[in-house]
Amino acid sequence: MPHYTGPLLTRETLDAILAARGAGHGRWPGTLDLGRTQEEVLLDATQWRWRDGSYPYPAKLKDRTIYFWDGEEFAPVSRFSGSLIKLVPTEWQVPTFEIDGIKMLPTSKESPLDDAQRKVALVEPRGKPVLDTCGGLGYFARRCLEAGAASIRSFEKNADVLWLRTLNPWSPDPDAAAAGGRLQLSHADVSQAITTLPDAAFDALLHDPPRFGIAGELYSQAFYGELARVARRGARLFHYTGSPNKLTSGRDVPREVAKRLEAAGFKTRLALDGVLGVRR
Repeated sequence: MPHYTGPLLTRETLDAILAARGAGHGRWPGTLDLGRTQEEVLLDATQWRWRDGSYPYPAKLKDRTIYFWDGEEFAPVSRFSGSLIKLVPTEWQVPTFEIDGIKMLPTSKESPLDDAQRKVALVEPRGKPVLDTCGGLGYFARRCLEAGAASIRSFEKNADVLWLRTLNPWSPDPDAAAAGGRLQLSHADVSQAITTLPDAAFDALLHDPPRFGIAGELYSQAFYGELARVARRGARLFHYTGSPNKLTSGRDVPREVAKRLEAAGFKTRLALDGVLGVRR
């Protein structure tokens, strides 16, 4: 699916554009791709022009919502197919996403892309074939590409998340020249797809599953056995677990994960908000 190249609006962006028009300015310098570039918008009384397109001034936009031009109007970057999935702006410009109001990426202390960079660094992807089990918005894959990974095999189960990626300018495009053919993104459930991958195929693995209550199969001993099977000796794995409160959950999820990974054939230690493993 091709990536969207039109303007993206938030309430704050629209307010800035309207303020510039109200002050009598004919131009507004700013970003219409969530901080990826800074360009000038030409302002007229009834419409504004950006790149090769002309657009109406939309009515009031909602907070915490990103809008795209669907050819007729500015529509929210969200879908409902059993669950409400929505691209959400952050103070870092790089967006996160939510499923039924649950934020899927940490953003309280840093950009989700910077968070991904710290985790990707743990598996040292330069020159390596990488397995990215739960692709999400593709921030792990983007950082692996930038770090010089030889190849990335990425899986994403949710079709609506894949649609969000086509509208997010920070998500890597597998067909873009910058990817150089190194990123293969599949619409598939990795808990099943992993069984089709060859033995000892990867030197770096990134596993960022939904929380245990949603996708328990991705925390199972059987799945960890598959991760060990496709990992070469010495391969590095980062498994995101988050930091659930033991007092409220009654469980120590990171240590449970580490124990299962040890049983599967990894030497482990807790790292950042997850577990780092090295294939024995």
